[in-house]
Amino acid sequence: MMKNYLLLVMLIASCQLFSQEIYLNTGKNFTKYNYKNGFGQADPDLQSGTGNFYEIGFNKPLPNKHMLYSYGLSLNEYNALGGNVANSYSWETKYLGLKAGLGFSFFPMDDLHKLNFLVQAGILGETIIYGKQKMDGAYYDLVHQKEFSGVVVEPSMGFQVKYRVPSFGSLSVGYNLGQTYNVSNSTTEKISFMTHQLQLGVHFPIN
Repeated sequence: MMKNYLLLVMLIASCQLFSQEIYLNTGKNFTKYNYKNGFGQADPDLQSGTGNFYEIGFNKPLPNKHMLYSYGLSLNEYNALGGNVANSYSWETKYLGLKAGLGFSFFPMDDLHKLNFLVQAGILGETIIYGKQKMDGAYYDLVHQKEFSGVVVEPSMGFQVKYRVPSFGSLSVGYNLGQTYNVSNSTTEKISFMTHQLQLGVHFPIN
């Protein structure tokens, strides 16, 4: 028991040797909705929409200098357009969520490498905080619609190119692909969506 405790203390202490960082990401979401009505029929007129995203969080390197874990808070806009010659509509939504992820760095995360390339995988849990449907000039609330509300889960994967700026931190560009599912919707109407995310980030080391 004492040996296990000492090993745990040593592991925690070794993790402190590698400084963590706070990051701020922003960019664009390109979202494609998949909507099915109560009869299981898809809407062929539903088109992709664009929106913004914002994320703040922490990256923590592991002792091997090639792996890191991250966690953060995100705000995503998932939008869509639809309709035909008879009528048109649009969806504007905002989701607030918590994200956790793992990353692999192709080069050691140290002061010797200014340029780095990372592949990342993550899981995001979020819920809608704003939602409007605009149809022919009229607005309808989406926040309380069960196919939009509740708990939404998004597994994702992507990559990031990161450049270290001495005495400042790092700058990054990246791409992320996520597939979102509403795990709390028990109605016959279903919505899921795929998002291509283009990212710009700044990273600041902290002790």
